[in-house]
Amino acid sequence: MRTCEEPRPPNGQSPIALAAGQSEYGFAEKVVEGMFIVVNSITIKIHSKAFHASFELWQLQGYSVNPNWQQSDLRLTRITDPQRGEVLTFKELTWQTLRIEADATDNGDQDPVTTPLRLITNQGRIQIALKRRTKDCNVMASKLMFLLDDLLWVLTDSQLKAMMKYAESLSEAMEKSAQQRKSLAPESVQITPPAPTTQQSWSQPFGVSPNASSIGQYFDKHDMKESSYHLLISHLDLHICDDSHTQESGALKHGMLGGAMQLTFRRMAFDYYPFHRAGDACKHWVRYSEAMETRGQWAKKLVSEFQSKIEKL
Repeated sequence: MRTCEEPRPPNGQSPIALAAGQSEYGFAEKVVEGMFIVVNSITIKIHSKAFHASFELWQLQGYSVNPNWQQSDLRLTRITDPQRGEVLTFKELTWQTLRIEADATDNGDQDPVTTPLRLITNQGRIQIALKRRTKDCNVMASKLMFLLDDLLWVLTDSQLKAMMKYAESLSEAMEKSAQQRKSLAPESVQITPPAPTTQQSWSQPFGVSPNASSIGQYFDKHDMKESSYHLLISHLDLHICDDSHTQESGALKHGMLGGAMQLTFRRMAFDYYPFHRAGDACKHWVRYSEAMETRGQWAKKLVSEFQSKIEKL
């Protein structure tokens, strides 16, 4: 993979649907989604203007799950609402070991960093939920959850500086990509429900007659109101050490020795909602609490004041 100076255009319609000669969510999509994938080893190499990185995964498994993130009957791993013309699908990826390594390039614009950045983790998983339109398979919203158990990370000060430089080199490309996503974010439009087909019975268990109200309630319970990204680490031990051997002369000159710092985090979570607008409700957020109500009122007040100033101008 290689980072782009300018973001690429959207992918358009689903290649699975186009290859099958169909334009809407149908049999071909369901067959591909139902596959159970097992890969012994995957290596991904990323090249950037300032650094190159590699991701190595061992014992990767990908499969469909139900809305409670449990393996079950494939018919229960998707929720189709004919009234909305939308379908929810749920996936999970697991692996045994993940190794991440990043190092500066020789021709980068920033100062070359000789100390590579390394991170090795044990078992982890990614949970993915997608909401798509049935008429063209376009993704309307998604939820991506990155879950790690115990993580031990040892960083030197030079590696920490390198990580900051890597993030800085990617910030411009990520900002351009975010602007593109926001400009192309789907608006809430009324979708004409598609004509019922025999394939719609796949989303319902055998022996259960479809009921519009019950399907709508079940869909609302697991619906993604907006796209979001989540990181949850159960236990993180972070050790930051001083590279005293590289600065030995300076340390001795000032009468100082290398030191270390240990930080321990439990149940550390990051939640990112890139399309959330200021003043909108947050009740659908993963870790919503009543304390956010005060923040919501404060945000609405600021938005109304800003709008009134704009109207005067």
